[in-house]
Amino acid sequence: MTVLVLHRNPLEPFPYDQWLRDYPGDVVVLAARDRLELFGETVPDDDLGYRRLEFLNTFDDQESLRRRASSLAAEFAVETVIAHHEADVDLAAGLRQAHGLAGAWPSDTAPFRDKATMKARLRVAGIETASYTVPRVAAEARAFAELHGFPLVSKHRHGYNAIGLRILDDPDALEQHLSAAWPEPGSVRDDLLLETYVPGRMCHVDGLVVDGRMVLGWPSQYQYDLASFGTDAGSRVDVALDTDDPLNKRLLDLTEGALAALRPERSRLRDHAFHAEIFHTPDDRLVVCEIAARPAGAKVREVLAAMFGVNLGEYATRAQAGLPLPGLEEAVAGGPRPVPTRMAGQVLMMKRPGLVRQVPQAPQEDWLEHFWVYARPGQLLDPASGSSDFLVAAVASAPERTECERRLRLLGARFEAQTEIVVPA
Repeated sequence: MTVLVLHRNPLEPFPYDQWLRDYPGDVVVLAARDRLELFGETVPDDDLGYRRLEFLNTFDDQESLRRRASSLAAEFAVETVIAHHEADVDLAAGLRQAHGLAGAWPSDTAPFRDKATMKARLRVAGIETASYTVPRVAAEARAFAELHGFPLVSKHRHGYNAIGLRILDDPDALEQHLSAAWPEPGSVRDDLLLETYVPGRMCHVDGLVVDGRMVLGWPSQYQYDLASFGTDAGSRVDVALDTDDPLNKRLLDLTEGALAALRPERSRLRDHAFHAEIFHTPDDRLVVCEIAARPAGAKVREVLAAMFGVNLGEYATRAQAGLPLPGLEEAVAGGPRPVPTRMAGQVLMMKRPGLVRQVPQAPQEDWLEHFWVYARPGQLLDPASGSSDFLVAAVASAPERTECERRLRLLGARFEAQTEIVVPA
């Protein structure tokens, strides 16, 4: 009996050996070497107690990754496949189907991975999303712009981490984008999604589904624009909503409805974490942007751990491996979901190109939950490659949201003052 973990993240936040300490079989981890190096981690020279810990130079070669993962699944008679990165959800589903394993197969993950399928199912269920199209040729994109006006948003249908996302403010920006997307006259593609821009603040709801039922969930709100990761040199604050915030119930109910629309009764996707992004518009509407069937990125896992004592990465792993979920027994048995006794949030700074002269020092406040620095003085940095390519990150807690946000902004201002990155002459 073996669990195979496909791991495209740094190892430090994902101690599978601890999370699966009571698993009665073996654990095999296939990891991406370049992701460890990106976050400044040293590649281990032993198996860290796993049955096997193996590295590929990169997971970007999907065919090589698929072949190696399939080989490991056969060699170790794998019964469970786990993948917590958005880019590997489909691969894990394909492995399960190919080897006849329990868990989500490609038809079950498709509504969460294909943004066009996702929006279509949500709209059929009466859930509001942005208007959208999948333009096969440039003329179809122009026709959509003529109908809906600007701004527009272009993204990859199967994208993640805001990579490739473009906000098109006017016809000139659209034409520039179309020239890059369709460089050859008459060329056809179906991997892009074009949608109307939804104004307002982005909220996100994160939690856990066990046997098809949400057993943990809580909303937070980004205080920044996700798409600005490549140009934002300042601190970016994200903070949970208070228990008495009137948006809470609306966001949780909407998320449950969205999950039901994307995961019908016949779905094999029964145990999973989720990350839903929902716009709260100036006229008080809630519009679903998208929802993923995996744990959130950034430091959301640590934020919820500070609020509930539950790490979504750990509990999604344990749920898929069929292990108990301490602290959630009542919710799993059909009782009420837990409510946090304190608030928490995260403050982030993105990498930016240049030579690192100075990085922030670890704060000493007792309300600091976690602190990370992903660069060192003397290091030459490239621009942020996605919305999770951080320079600095911290998680803080407080009795209520207002004080939590104040603490996060205090940390953010300090991090900005203590960071020095210069462009070499």
